[in-house]
Parts: sequence; structure tokens; C-alpha cells
Amino acid sequence: MLTRRTGLVAGVAGAAALAGVGAWWWQTSRQPQPIDAAFWQLKLPRPDGGELDMASLRGRPLIINFWATWCAPCIKELPDLDAFALANRAQGWRVVGLAVDKPEPVAQFLRRTPLSFEIGIAGFDGTELAQQLGNPRAVLPFTLMVDAQGRVRQRKLGATTLAELQGWAAAL
Repeated sequence: MLTRRTGLVAGVAGAAALAGVGAWWWQTSRQPQPIDAAFWQLKLPRPDGGELDMASLRGRPLIINFWATWCAPCIKELPDLDAFALANRAQGWRVVGLAVDKPEPVAQFLRRTPLSFEIGIAGFDGTELAQQLGNPRAVLPFTLMVDAQGRVRQRKLGATTLAELQGWAAAL
């Protein structure tokens, strides 16, 4: 028969175990998570022809931005992404825009608004790719910072700014 004291000790021990599991989960969820190997095998069409081979971007710090020509916040942040790409290229940074759109609207947009960073056409399947990379609601724009070891260090749902990108890079 359990005594009141035994029940109290068991309850405290159970709470301590749960707290330990919770602390472990919180700590590991904050650890940089590697991008799945399948991502680095992607080859996406470029709006100007050819392919964007994601494997060619592996092993260097990388900003990945999901955007679309019909997304106003996406269009607003593109100049900041472009400025970051230009300012940090010499330090090994690369920026890639993955358009969740059809090829022709992207090509038309880029003729009017050229960008210095690489663009791949993810198409409307790009929303699934964004979800796999940590965007559960497939919100656009969606930006990730990946370190040279291929681990996601930052994620941002919604528009980002040059100052924010520079802060991420400085913290890396």
C-alpha cells in the first residue's frame, strides 16, 4: 500500500524526470539542424536557362530566400537581399532566391529588376520545400541562413532587412 510520503516522492521524481526531458528537448531544438541531404541534390531551372545546382552552394555560408513575383513583402525585401549578396560575396557568402512561381513571370520580373544573386524556379512545389526547411505554414517570404557545414542557423517568416541579415552574418 502506498503511503502519502511514497506518493509525494514518486510525484517529485516524475516531475524532475519530465523537467529533465523538457530541458533536453529545449536545448536540442535550439541546436543548428542540418539540412537534409536531398536538398543539396536539387537541380532547379533558372529563369534565364540552365540549372541551379544546389550542390554547388554547399560548404559555404548561404542565405536561402523563398519568394514570388506576386508577393508584395517578397518584392520589398529583394533590394536588401541583393545588397547583402553584393556586400558579403568577398567573405564567401552566397544568396539564392527560390521562386515559388512560374518561370515566365520570374523572367519578366528579373528583366525589369535585375538581381545579383542566383535564382532558381522552385515552382508551386516550393511551398512543400519551404515546409521541409521549417516553414510549417508555407508563408512567403521565408528566409534561412545556413552555415558552411549545412546547418540552419536562422529562419525568418516574413520580410527581412539588410540590418537583420548583417546581424545574422556577424553572429555566425
